[in-house]
Amino acid sequence: MRGMEPAPPPSAVRPKRPPEPDRLCGLAAVSAVFARRPRDVLRLFHLPSRRREANPFCAAMAAARKPYREVGEEELARVAGTVHHGGIVAVATRRRVPVLALPLAPALRVAPVLPVLDGVSNPHNLGAIARSAAFFGCIGMVLSGDPRQAGLSDAAFRTSEGGLEVLSLWQAPDLLAVLPRLGVATVAAVAAGGVAPERLFAGGARPGCVALVLGNEEAGVSEAVAAACDARVTLPGSGRVESLNVSVAAAVLIHALSARR
Repeated sequence: MRGMEPAPPPSAVRPKRPPEPDRLCGLAAVSAVFARRPRDVLRLFHLPSRRREANPFCAAMAAARKPYREVGEEELARVAGTVHHGGIVAVATRRRVPVLALPLAPALRVAPVLPVLDGVSNPHNLGAIARSAAFFGCIGMVLSGDPRQAGLSDAAFRTSEGGLEVLSLWQAPDLLAVLPRLGVATVAAVAAGGVAPERLFAGGARPGCVALVLGNEEAGVSEAVAAACDARVTLPGSGRVESLNVSVAAAVLIHALSARR
């Protein structure tokens, strides 16, 4: 028909590229991925100095008939994409983050804190929050659909020291719609105007789980999201600086809220 463009030849259609694999650097991250999803590990590389620690992982790779190699510093940095590789790197199938299913699973309802990240854009902060969350006994973490929100990356895995592997992860494309349906107490961490952690539940029983919403490094939690929460919490400080880094605030708040169970 007139005006219709001819279909491109089959050779001109570009096949969809598979997602880039995860690169997990350092002994903690590598140990975590072998413990949680060993079948996803595709390749393993390590320095001679990490031979003893790498031996069990190499044996697992040999049993699965997957490649592993002892390499030099320059090659490992090239594989890792960074010189901060900790001497050992696992390349794994990219981990997918499913959409959060509601209502929350019973295990999450009794966990102390459920961190909810609303536009945390720095992957190092994402990894550091996951590390603290895992350390203090959290079971999962939710990533919002904010376009600024950092996702899983080499830097996030490296900073988390295995925390991202330990936690269950979900995404919430529409956080405003999700918060009222979580079925647990929701608290927005704000730089000013909130109550101190110890006063959050002073007037009643401490709930089984608190969804702690942590906002963007520059803008914080959006006003709309904060308004959708049950309460706002602020860490009291000296006033000499405005606030803490979001990952540091997350660690302090997760500990404070967990300790008050």
